[in-house]
Amino acid sequence: MAVDLESLLKERILVMDGAMGTMLQQRGMMPGDCPELFGLEHPEILTDIHQQYLEAGADIIETNTFGGNRFKLAEYGLENRIEEINSEVVGIAKKAARGNALVAACIGPTGKLLKPMGDVEFDDLYIAFRDQIIACERAGADLICIETMIDIGEMRTAIIAARNNTRLPVIAHLTFEAGGSTMMGTDPLTAMIIMEALQPLAMGANCSGGAKELLPIIQTMSKYTRSFLSVEPNAGLPRLVEDKTVFPDTPEQMAEYALRLKDAGANIIGGCCGTTPRHIQAMSSVLKGLPPARRSGRKYFAFASRSKHFFIGPDQPLAMIGERINPTARKKLAQDIKDGKMQVVVEEAKKQAVIAPMLDVNMGVPGIDEPHAMKQAVMIIQEALDMPLSIDSTNPEAVEEGLKNFVGRPLINSTTGEDKHLDVILPLAKKYGAAVLGLCLDEKGIPESSEERFQVAQKIYRRAKEYGLRDEDVFIDCLVKTASAEQYQVMETIEALRKVKEKLGLGTVLGISNVSHGLPAREVLNSTFLAMAWAAGLDLPIINPFDSRMMDVNRAAAVLMNRDKNSSDYIAQYKDYRPETQKRPESARHAVCAQCNIPALLQAVKVESPEAPPVPEIEYDPSLTADTIRKLIKKAVLTGERDSIEALIEQALKEDKIPALEIVNQSLIPGIEEAGELYDRKQYFLPQLMMAAETMKRAFARLKPHLTMEAHQESGVIVIATVEGDIHDIGKNIVAIMLENYGFRIIDLGKDVAAETILTVAQKENADIIGLSALMTTTMPRMQEVIEGVKRMGLRCRVMVGGAVLNQEYADRIGADGYSPDARAAIMTAQKLMGLFIK
Repeated sequence: MAVDLESLLKERILVMDGAMGTMLQQRGMMPGDCPELFGLEHPEILTDIHQQYLEAGADIIETNTFGGNRFKLAEYGLENRIEEINSEVVGIAKKAARGNALVAACIGPTGKLLKPMGDVEFDDLYIAFRDQIIACERAGADLICIETMIDIGEMRTAIIAARNNTRLPVIAHLTFEAGGSTMMGTDPLTAMIIMEALQPLAMGANCSGGAKELLPIIQTMSKYTRSFLSVEPNAGLPRLVEDKTVFPDTPEQMAEYALRLKDAGANIIGGCCGTTPRHIQAMSSVLKGLPPARRSGRKYFAFASRSKHFFIGPDQPLAMIGERINPTARKKLAQDIKDGKMQVVVEEAKKQAVIAPMLDVNMGVPGIDEPHAMKQAVMIIQEALDMPLSIDSTNPEAVEEGLKNFVGRPLINSTTGEDKHLDVILPLAKKYGAAVLGLCLDEKGIPESSEERFQVAQKIYRRAKEYGLRDEDVFIDCLVKTASAEQYQVMETIEALRKVKEKLGLGTVLGISNVSHGLPAREVLNSTFLAMAWAAGLDLPIINPFDSRMMDVNRAAAVLMNRDKNSSDYIAQYKDYRPETQKRPESARHAVCAQCNIPALLQAVKVESPEAPPVPEIEYDPSLTADTIRKLIKKAVLTGERDSIEALIEQALKEDKIPALEIVNQSLIPGIEEAGELYDRKQYFLPQLMMAAETMKRAFARLKPHLTMEAHQESGVIVIATVEGDIHDIGKNIVAIMLENYGFRIIDLGKDVAAETILTVAQKENADIIGLSALMTTTMPRMQEVIEGVKRMGLRCRVMVGGAVLNQEYADRIGADGYSPDARAAIMTAQKLMGLFIK
């Protein structure tokens, strides 16, 4: 069906179809069946479902390929039939559409988590999505619809696979929880920044709680994005009424919300779980022919990590890039990188994160495997911190490894205006949704005049557009020459900067400290030059965030440029300033920069000159008191420092003679409890909580030989499973990991497990708790079978239940001993049932 989809979306709202899984269940698919195989083996049923949605008014129908990737198909032993299954199922949809609707290849999650939270790498997911998407395109799909993603990292990988292996338009849907973030902690704006940089046709949300819950998600994205927006809500959250699954939202209610979603800016509107042809007909009847709402989307400059973002512009706080993860002239950092420890790298990152919203990562140590080092650094920094990164390398392979493994919207630092470099770096920026920093430098070197530098900037911009990059994907560095050697060049840089900002409207970056090399009192020159650059249109200075004069200038400039509203940050930093002493208060030197909004979870143990801040040593330090070590261990758990916890435990045991049980009770447990409290307050999300738990697990493993059986016993034995007929297990897997890290012995039976098997294993293992998960209302009754079996067999264990479709009322009705809506609650429930860690 040859359709200019982009033009069509500018003219009117398009309607997508509704649920597939619930329709298949109504037509005979049993719990535990492979939906893709069922559709393939019953083409008449699948064809009829598609035709019902077409008759209801759907402009786009989705294929029954949601779980058609190799990981999901492997659960049924079908991993060798990827192309066959996807091709055949897409073919059924094409025949059913008969040219009257577009066919979207439905691409769902793999059920896997990227490292370090999970066990798969970027390349693993990329290949899985690539193979499925190529098969769908060959079979005739008109577009790709990626949906129900809980992890922006997996979503990012799927979009990259689709955009780089097919020519099909892409729709990208995340699923959000009640608090407005994904399960992995990504808010709508952060998601929008990351996804829009990858240039899908449309983006938005599906599934979740229903139209009411997704409306604010679309409203938030609509305020910024110029991309098309798409939404497919559930018909509300399902309930089990007399053993029947009931979705509460009626067709009339969803039609009402369809209009509200349209007014919020949605261009494509359909339905997810529980929606039927009747729902789609009601929605189509009110939407057909309506033009899209006018939106005030605008060009914006922004960077993001998994759950943090910051915007750049005249109406935003001043920002900066921390420069200190760079081994040039820094022997200790270079040796740390060469040895592959990355301990100093992480400490430098943590200290800068208190002030800078973005960090530059450079692994340029001669003689090392730089791509491997870059991958290692990016991964380990993400374990410790959640913040945007600048991937800094002249090695294209190292740049790509950094881009692959960073979950977010990064900056590539950098490329020159030479064609041979642009032809390598610009495609990487396009592929991975990164911004690129172009240096005003070409085959002839650094031009002397501002006009010549501007011409190089124009060339970089033009070439970037040729490769399909957006204006907001291009930043320019007009290059700073040293005042000691080329004093007359300083103002040429400032003038070039002004031209780039005024004539091209691009983002700008400068490495400020270059200006002062070879001169005394460098901080005076640096800070003055920074002030001049801000006035000329600088967006992102690369600076040492521990240079006190630079930070003074930043705060003052923010006030004078109206970028620090009501001077709130300035007042907070300098409220105790005393001019007669000319000494800034400690709070001004070490407080968190309010505009960065990054909590200072780790402070340095000692403070030295801001020009060369220290890196706290993990090895034995006789100056650290036992009390300090206890606090550092607690902080290591709280901030997920897996690689340093064992050294801290070693010092506490051997040098400070702190009893093992005391370490557990005074450091480990308080640390993990505080992490849990931060999670409950939505200041932490699942990745941070998982890292804290993993750190605690390593600490326990090191302490175990020193703990007597009387002093520390296993927290308990838990048999955990997804009940029979249900193949959803990612939530159950996360809960299992968390519980294991909290000291429980976990016997994970997997998914689609019969009640008899669960009971037999629980009896054999003398389990304390049985943990049951269900994500489908049709499989919820299997939980009651297990509970009744426990009573019938007289087992001593208790039963806790969880899953998105459950609630406390249902858990009480079937006689469960505990109910947990999420992973954190599961830990608390298990601890309560075991009588552990009760305050």
